Amino acid sequence: MKKTALILFLIFSFNLFSQEIPKEFVEIRDVIPDIILDLRYLTNHNFLGVPVDGYKAEKCFITKVAADSLAKVQAELRKLNLSLKVYDAYRPQRAVNHFVRWAKDLSDTITKKEFYPTLDKSRLFVDGFIAEKSGHSRGSTIDLTIVPVPIPNQPEFDVNNQCECFKSVEKRFKDNSIDMGTGFDCFNELSHTENPNITSQQRANRLLLKSLMEKYGFRGIKEEWWHFTLRNEPFPKTYFDFVIE
Repeated sequence: MKKTALILFLIFSFNLFSQEIPKEFVEIRDVIPDIILDLRYLTNHNFLGVPVDGYKAEKCFITKVAADSLAKVQAELRKLNLSLKVYDAYRPQRAVNHFVRWAKDLSDTITKKEFYPTLDKSRLFVDGFIAEKSGHSRGSTIDLTIVPVPIPNQPEFDVNNQCECFKSVEKRFKDNSIDMGTGFDCFNELSHTENPNITSQQRANRLLLKSLMEKYGFRGIKEEWWHFTLRNEPFPKTYFDFVIE
């Protein structure tokens, strides 16, 4: 009996410890006070249509080394009366698990019109849009865009009035960012960073973001113009699960 109790205590203690915020992480505004946050997974304005597990506060955690590099990007953008805007950074593993559960429920298509209007939901795993693990959970990956300063107003998301994310800037959700050619988390080929079917201005805007992020140590991916990971990330094999609160 005592042995069982000890095992349970150790398991509880380990779970409690595992939820602590590692000392290598910071809330991004402690490093970049003027960065703009549009934390979509804290709200219902995301491809699930509901707040995601693990997001309980309007806070954005990321590793300190990644935040320091982003501060250099922000410093350059300030000179142009622009700012970074973050959609997501550190993502708890429980949030990734929520994504997976949602993707397996083929009957839940409440946000299809905006986020995956041309894609059958059964393709999400096959085409690589959803996976069991995410670099975000390692703490040095970030989804972001660029917004003009002063920051334009942005409307509230209305699930009953969705707009296809790949449409022109006049026809899709009125995100307050500069025109990147698609909305955030748009499951469509037009989101591919170097897709040739975007306008010259959209291409220039993507190039501005990509070049500055690469200059200060990040690498993007070809499928998503908004997604970047610090090249020398401090936790390349660790997937954290502390709650954002």
